[in-house]
Amino acid sequence: MARRRSHRAMVPGSEHGLGLLKAQVMKNQGYNVNMERPDLVKYEVARTLGVPLQQGYNGQLSSEDAGKVGGPIGGAMVRELVRMAQQQLSQQRPPQG
Repeated sequence: MARRRSHRAMVPGSEHGLGLLKAQVMKNQGYNVNMERPDLVKYEVARTLGVPLQQGYNGQLSSEDAGKVGGPIGGAMVRELVRMAQQQLSQQRPPQG
C-alpha cells in the first residue's frame, strides 16, 4: 500500500515562509495571487489550465490533472530555492582562479 503524503512542512514553523515563497514565485510567473492567502493560487493555476479543481473534495480529479496544477507550483518553488542557494553559495566563497 502506498504511503500517504503529509501536507505539512518538514520544518516546524516554516509554513508561513513557504507560503510567502509560493506567493512570490507564482506572482512572478504571472498568476493573480492573494498575498494573504497564497494557498489559493492552486485554484488560479487550475483555472488557467482548464482543470476542474474546486474547494473541498476533489476525488473526481485525475492524477494527471492534479499534477498539471501541482507540478508548475512545486517546480517553480524548487527552481527558486535552488537559485537562492546558488546565490548564497556564490556570496560566501571567494572566486577561484
